[in-house]
Amino acid sequence: MTVSVGTGKRLHMKNDIVTGRMKVMSIDTTAAPGLCKGLGNGLGGLSALARRAALAVTLACAAASLPMAPARSDTLPKLDFAGSVTWLGMVPIMVAVDQGYFKDEGLDVNFQVILSSVDRLMSLTSGSTAFSNLGRTAVIAQMARGNDSFYWFGNIDQAPRNEGCWARPGIASFQDLKGKKIAANTSAEMTMGYLLQSNGMTKKDIQFVDLPPTEMVVALSKGDVDAVCVWQPFLDNAKKLVPQGKLLGTDMDTDSYKKTKTVASADILVISRKLVDEHPDQARKLAAAIFKGVEYTNAHPEETAKLVAHYFKKPPEEILAGMKTFQYPGETVWQARLKGQEDHMREFAQWLVDNKKIPAAPDVTKWLNTSFLPKS
Repeated sequence: MTVSVGTGKRLHMKNDIVTGRMKVMSIDTTAAPGLCKGLGNGLGGLSALARRAALAVTLACAAASLPMAPARSDTLPKLDFAGSVTWLGMVPIMVAVDQGYFKDEGLDVNFQVILSSVDRLMSLTSGSTAFSNLGRTAVIAQMARGNDSFYWFGNIDQAPRNEGCWARPGIASFQDLKGKKIAANTSAEMTMGYLLQSNGMTKKDIQFVDLPPTEMVVALSKGDVDAVCVWQPFLDNAKKLVPQGKLLGTDMDTDSYKKTKTVASADILVISRKLVDEHPDQARKLAAAIFKGVEYTNAHPEETAKLVAHYFKKPPEEILAGMKTFQYPGETVWQARLKGQEDHMREFAQWLVDNKKIPAAPDVTKWLNTSFLPKS
């Protein structure tokens, strides 16, 4: 049933088949005040059905005249993180997610599991994620390709002595490896290169074998290679499989670490350039939550291990033991470490050029942005 209320406005009504009563289905609220005023008089001359209809209209008008409550939005900016569940360097971000630090800042952040550093960076480039923590080789390689979808802004993890070179029995030094086979890849290849350099050697003095870490440890146990340069836990696996072997050196023995206080395996934090440029307030909130995660990790290691164990599918005791080999630098040392980070990124870029991994070294400072970080 449609009732004309004047000036072309209409009230739409329907007879409820269950109660037999008239229901107001919709009403033009701009006509409501005049309509209600008119209905307030002369109801006695109407039929019972009309009186019920008029009463329904009166109630509807009264409701329409009430002030509207402001709309409430529960939608938070969605800024997912791309991370690995095989590297303990991700722990502070896991803490920030599980402790609700991002939500406290008004952000919706999920931990997207993406194991490869390259794939993590591609997810950020595509817009699927907003920030990540990943290997420097992948970051610098994308810089060399002109990928300007991201900024880097430092790091929250490194594990000195977690990367090293283990040799078979009978090999006491790098000098003994001349002409012999050494397996390595990614950051461990850089560590190997620096250790060779410290011993007056280059890659040309050995037979280099590029193998995944799981394969190189098996190759060492079979005697297919004479030494491996790899990170934890594969370095410990090599020691277990070849117990009579020898540790020839670690990432802390390199000249690079002595200068920059940064190891080759240390991750680098990257963030969407678009996010920083267009929504610096959200970038600041991300950084604040990350630092809270680092602070909690350092202050409560036992609780942290229990909190994040489900990511790694390992017992908390094992996670805690691994965490003890890591450093998690936070807000208090950020500025002091930044120069060393910059020097290391520049040095790493040149190493990639020298080893024909990229054609030319990018200016890594063009991707550096810390404008959204707290000022110490």
